[in-house]
Amino acid sequence: MTVVTGFLGAGKTTLVRRFLATPEGEGTAVVINEFGSVGIDDALVRGASDEVTLLGNGCLCCNTRSDLQVALRNLVAEREHGKVPQFKRILIETSGLADPGPILQTFATDRALGAEFHVEVVVTMVDAVGGLDTLGWSAEARKQVILADRLVVSKTDLAGAGAADRLINRLRALNPRASIHTAVEGDLDPRCLLESDAGLADSGGARSGFIAEAEHSDGITSFVLTDKAPLPWDAFARTMETLIALRGPDLLRVKGFLNVAGCKGPVVVQVVQHLAHPPVELAAWPDKDHSSRVVFITRNIPEQQVRDLLDSVRALATLG
Repeated sequence: MTVVTGFLGAGKTTLVRRFLATPEGEGTAVVINEFGSVGIDDALVRGASDEVTLLGNGCLCCNTRSDLQVALRNLVAEREHGKVPQFKRILIETSGLADPGPILQTFATDRALGAEFHVEVVVTMVDAVGGLDTLGWSAEARKQVILADRLVVSKTDLAGAGAADRLINRLRALNPRASIHTAVEGDLDPRCLLESDAGLADSGGARSGFIAEAEHSDGITSFVLTDKAPLPWDAFARTMETLIALRGPDLLRVKGFLNVAGCKGPVVVQVVQHLAHPPVELAAWPDKDHSSRVVFITRNIPEQQVRDLLDSVRALATLG
């Protein structure tokens, strides 16, 4: 079993999608946990793997640990009864706000799961653009790094000069035993998600000794903006530009599908703090729901303020 963790916007889903597309990724069942009431990551991954279980809107390390156990048991039972194709391994992609400690503890305290599953490697992704700052204020991000067998630095192509080196130095200070790799657009040797590094045979004991329940403080909240009517792209883009300019550091993650007027498929939008990823139009919608749905994970940014801003910008656009 592989556990992929990393703070919001680190690039976990991109990495998983690339892995599932490789020969090494064949026969992988995926369990995804998202923070928020609407699943986006599972829809993005579903095109590459039919075995995706979405664990609702809670963090795996807090109020959905029992759901993880149920999901894993169900996957095994469905495989035995031929309801799902045979799979060789399970990959758990955790919520960006999850402390992986309790997840690992689950396999130590549940004898049935411990006999069925073995956590071979814990991979933690950290983005080179905002990762160093996040490690400074987020206890969850630091725990993700400390508990990792392997660290993957993403977005080095987008970071400023020297940013990756400074981040790597910090990562080595937090976890000197983990190997460190870099990945641009999820391009990583797939073996990094399958094999433990040599010399880590006793790391399980070190991991199980560091158990702490994550407490999501710091005003972190999640909400979803939905709209069935097609949305003018300029209205959404200007809204996000305003939010980034005024509250960039507190805009932890924005991710979702937009039903943009004139586009055949959904437009995938992603924003992480001050960094807005280029929008990507997909060839087709991943499901029958063609409404816009965008998940916001913010710190001290009220949902109503975002809604009011979008409504105001959209109204101004219609006047123009």
